[in-house]
Amino acid sequence: MSTTQIPERSAVIPRNAEPNAPAARRHTSPSLWTRLLHTRDDAVATLLRLVLGVVMFPHGAQKALGLFGGYGFSGTMGFFTQQLHIPAVFAFLAIAAEFAGPLGLITGTLTRVAAFGIFCNMLVAAVLVHAPAGFFMNWTGKQLGEGYEYHLLAMGLAIAVMVRGGGRLSVDRVIGKVE
Repeated sequence: MSTTQIPERSAVIPRNAEPNAPAARRHTSPSLWTRLLHTRDDAVATLLRLVLGVVMFPHGAQKALGLFGGYGFSGTMGFFTQQLHIPAVFAFLAIAAEFAGPLGLITGTLTRVAAFGIFCNMLVAAVLVHAPAGFFMNWTGKQLGEGYEYHLLAMGLAIAVMVRGGGRLSVDRVIGKVE
């Protein structure tokens, strides 16, 4: 009876790597942090990120600071928890994502996380609040509420930003180069 010894490996080797290849030829997957920050010198990604951030900032400032005719943090928390019956922790996260998310997008800091937060906010708002009013915005004032077309556009931009990253002129790109 022969025994075959399998050499011990200290690192996980990808399936497509040769088992006896030198360490320099083995490919290890990048860390989550590296993948999160990774972005290319991409002007289109920068444009997508900035447009989404600039368009979303006034909405977050309404909810968090009471600017642009908003109710501020306590008024928005009250509306979310009492009128919409959203648990306080989720109401807080929604306000935080809608305020901090655009700031992250404008500066290109944790761009994918910021875009994900905005995507989640827009999805919940479209489904829970705006779907009953239909697709279209209330251009004529005859609908009961606003439709969800704006939310679909914001979600589409957020998905594109999550896929492409912060692009050129982003903090993510600077930090990603340092690693």
